[in-house]
Amino acid sequence: MRFTKTAMFLLFCMILSSVFLANITNLLSEEVATNFNNNLNKNRVIPMTDTPKHLIWFLQISDIHISIFRDPSRITEFKEFCDQTVDVFQPSLVLASGDLTDAKTRDNIGSKQMLEEWQYYRNVLRECKIEEKTLWLDIRGNHDNFNVLNAESKENFFPNYSIQGKTHPRSYMYQLKRFDETYSFIGIDACLEPGPRRPFNFVGIIDKAEIEEINRITDIVKTSGSNYTIWFGHFPTSCILATEGHGVKSIIGQLDQSLVYVCGHLHTLGGLIPNMYTLQRDGFLELELGDWKDNRKYRLMAIDHGLLSFIDVTHREWPVVLVTNPKHSLFRIPGKENFDVIRNSTHIRILVFSLAHIDKVEVAVDNEVWQTCNHIEGPLYVAKWHPYLFSNGLHHIHVFVKDADGRQKFIKQPFSMDGSRGMSFGILPKIALMSDASAIFKSMFGTTLILSILPLILCRILHDLIKAQKINKPNLRSSSFVKLWLRKMWILSTIDRIFWPLVLYPMYLSFGPWSIGHIIEDHIGIIFAWGIYIDGIFLPGSFTYAYGFLQLVTFQIPFTIILANGVNYRYKCLILKTGKPSGIYKKIKLHLPFVILMSLQIFMAYFFWLAYGTLAFLLGPLRTWSIILAAILWRQALFYPDKCIRNAAGMWDIKRTASLTSSDLSLSEKIAGTGNNNN
Repeated sequence: MRFTKTAMFLLFCMILSSVFLANITNLLSEEVATNFNNNLNKNRVIPMTDTPKHLIWFLQISDIHISIFRDPSRITEFKEFCDQTVDVFQPSLVLASGDLTDAKTRDNIGSKQMLEEWQYYRNVLRECKIEEKTLWLDIRGNHDNFNVLNAESKENFFPNYSIQGKTHPRSYMYQLKRFDETYSFIGIDACLEPGPRRPFNFVGIIDKAEIEEINRITDIVKTSGSNYTIWFGHFPTSCILATEGHGVKSIIGQLDQSLVYVCGHLHTLGGLIPNMYTLQRDGFLELELGDWKDNRKYRLMAIDHGLLSFIDVTHREWPVVLVTNPKHSLFRIPGKENFDVIRNSTHIRILVFSLAHIDKVEVAVDNEVWQTCNHIEGPLYVAKWHPYLFSNGLHHIHVFVKDADGRQKFIKQPFSMDGSRGMSFGILPKIALMSDASAIFKSMFGTTLILSILPLILCRILHDLIKAQKINKPNLRSSSFVKLWLRKMWILSTIDRIFWPLVLYPMYLSFGPWSIGHIIEDHIGIIFAWGIYIDGIFLPGSFTYAYGFLQLVTFQIPFTIILANGVNYRYKCLILKTGKPSGIYKKIKLHLPFVILMSLQIFMAYFFWLAYGTLAFLLGPLRTWSIILAAILWRQALFYPDKCIRNAAGMWDIKRTASLTSSDLSLSEKIAGTGNNNN
């Protein structure tokens, strides 16, 4: 059976789409590895009654961004959190997961470490006597590492102005013992070393030395008899590049006791993903916490008889209610939590916190009658129940709380005994947390690079094949939109003085240096798409690809389209004899897109100068030199001589060329007879 070219093309596209969708489905699958140590689960079968034993709770705060230039309430409300909120919760510990300071200059573009911001951070913790109240485990974020060459750099304020920095400058572990159980907290520091100024440290890296240190820590956890492990860090696992091995997800997942990895950094993507949670295929929950910076978020977490529960809270929101039994059905961790604990439990268990005395805690399951909970100790309230009544399907627990000041809270939480989730994690959280940001950025850059040059190359190849009479010219409707733009791109591709710079420039961006300058203050570095060299150290490329993608999308592709219009304008003047535009409207229509594009590129170059200085601005093919190239090519598009388009004119407007003057006619005859390329 004979297939047409169109059918073959559609079949090819369908195959590619199927492969792409299969990979996406595999990436976002909720199928979890369950080849964990079964003895671990047996050891966790602890009768859950009304006792406060086998229960701890702790807090997380992230992306504080203490700034001396913006929003002073970040500091005052952070002090309120350390003073009042911590006093109410009395947590076993607090995880401060990076971006403790803002480290951005007054113009909000440049970046450097600000001593005053670190002093504010330290002073708030000291004034609130935080170390007397709880254990404060802080770790660096990318903002805490802007413009920091190494651990010994004078710009590295983390060791002297944080709680853990002096003892634990990078990744570390702390073990907490409660009753006969051990809880391990492992912090992963994936900050770049050296740490460039923004934006090129958006993605973290763990190199060979850091991986070895983390593996050493996990070996200690394995041999220490630890029952539960909580991992924390600033970067989501999707934004951590491992220089060797299978990546940070496999490092976390290989530890049987790993329950969760909590992080920050993405700021809920500007509110696009307010609940950024997922269950990784390596068998642990990953929970990104919204920022303190703008949203004043913090997280309450609890481990109750081996079951992990959490709730994200907005500052000054009271009462805070967390149901630990029965656990929320969505956040079950197969292979890590023993759900027989819930099935055999005798009491519903709820943690309640408020500024005032708790007057009432009531609970109901599904449509059953409300019953009053008994206060056991601290924040723990319990109510008897019979879990066998809810053995099948999804059910809901309802909780009502009222404190002495009249503040009320009502929550509804799904649960199940048979493993039913009743819902799934959203597609956007899965993409944000389960993907590989570095691979995505590379794909975006590579795809856009191809799109920016492929149409021109294809038009050039078609032109040469038709000129050599190896194929016929495509037969398109005279008034079609496709024909109009095909002609524009075709003509553009035949003008050597425009075609080659337009094709070679994006190709250069894939391998050549983008800029040479002070990537870190007083230290010259070289930026490539595939990485950055600073002070003799190579940082593999990651966010550089995203930066290059933005350059191609905001400059290269629009500029190609604008040039095609400019070339077409000149073509009509020379071949179609339309004359130059006389009215102001036509001139604006011709030049305005180029002026807007150039203005945008000049602003981007200016911002780059503010971020990296004069040297990087002057030696900057990516930003600065592209402006010069654009100006030259735009002039070429508007004033190229007629000899540059003789071949294209002969192919696209044969009737027009036949009616030209005698000199033009002889030119056309030469084109038809000899086919010489005079470009």
